[in-house]
Amino acid sequence: LISKKFELPLTIKMVEHEELLTAINETIKILRVFNDIEIRNSIVMYLSIQAAKKEGHTSIITGDGADELFAGYNFFLKMNKNEIKDNLKRIWKIMHFPTQKIGKSLKITIESPFLSNEMLNFAKSLPVDHNVRNEMGQKFGKWILRKTFEKKIPSSVVWRKKSAMQDGAGTTGLKNMFNVIIPDRFFKEQLKKIKKSENVIIRSKESLHYYLTFRKYYDMPAKLHTSDFKCPYCKYMIEQDSKFCSMCGAFPL
Repeated sequence: LISKKFELPLTIKMVEHEELLTAINETIKILRVFNDIEIRNSIVMYLSIQAAKKEGHTSIITGDGADELFAGYNFFLKMNKNEIKDNLKRIWKIMHFPTQKIGKSLKITIESPFLSNEMLNFAKSLPVDHNVRNEMGQKFGKWILRKTFEKKIPSSVVWRKKSAMQDGAGTTGLKNMFNVIIPDRFFKEQLKKIKKSENVIIRSKESLHYYLTFRKYYDMPAKLHTSDFKCPYCKYMIEQDSKFCSMCGAFPL
């Protein structure tokens, strides 16, 4: 719809099973985590940046930061004004964007306009009701961004509900894929082995695959830091003000 509206070229990439597994491997190696949600989202960017490079592009523009700066995530919709304000401040302290690391690894320049100092300062100056507000009888995050472009972009796009990258790209299906290809017996054996030898709790077959891939390149999480604040599941350090583990994806903490 956007491609047609603005007469922009559109490329749709279909990925085979082996290419997907390779992307998972490379993404884990680049990001140094086995966080299932982050991997599901980040392999989409890995494959997209890789495809752009193959087409001869040397840089891309991303929308990184829009949800973090303007309360775009769905959980903001359930909060009152004070909770939204406090959580935005918390997120601004800990937000990070894997796209930058992936781009650097693939030697592609990543430009993220929302992360400019001007945009950061602008976002921090806004009252809460410019981010989360009712429109047409429904509550929306990123209200100010939607309102700004409602006359330039089709309404079905401007006022669409927030959805994760993994949903739009279909990588949510990875969970079911690993449930099928990893035998139950092997899964149970690995759970016990990893818990006993490395004190890491694996929560799913998908996480097991990511962890085993992670361990091909890096030491166990507990040996990668010296912090006293540790994730109860993987023993990696927990950042101050964070409610989740960046290493294994455990949430809430």
